Amino acid sequence: AGYQVDTAVDGADGWAKAQEHAYDCIVSDIEMPNMNGWELCARVKREMRLAETPFVLITSLSKDEERRRGLELGADAYMVKGLFNEQELLETVERLVA
Repeated sequence: AGYQVDTAVDGADGWAKAQEHAYDCIVSDIEMPNMNGWELCARVKREMRLAETPFVLITSLSKDEERRRGLELGADAYMVKGLFNEQELLETVERLVA
């Protein structure tokens, strides 16, 4: 879709990269080693310089309370794997970075 994308091997690597670079949007899984997506989202949203960066959680966790937790932590979108397609992800990112 023309976006420049960096990848992280886990949540801790994602946190390190978020501190080093300015991103238009962060997309993260929840279930990751070393730092899960819940903690990564919370850290990003607590950091003044990063707080306004749109944050999308993508996960297989589909319970209402899990979705609510993600949004309460500051996620701008919560997408359940298997219930969306690539086009929906791209539209979500486009909406958030516009």
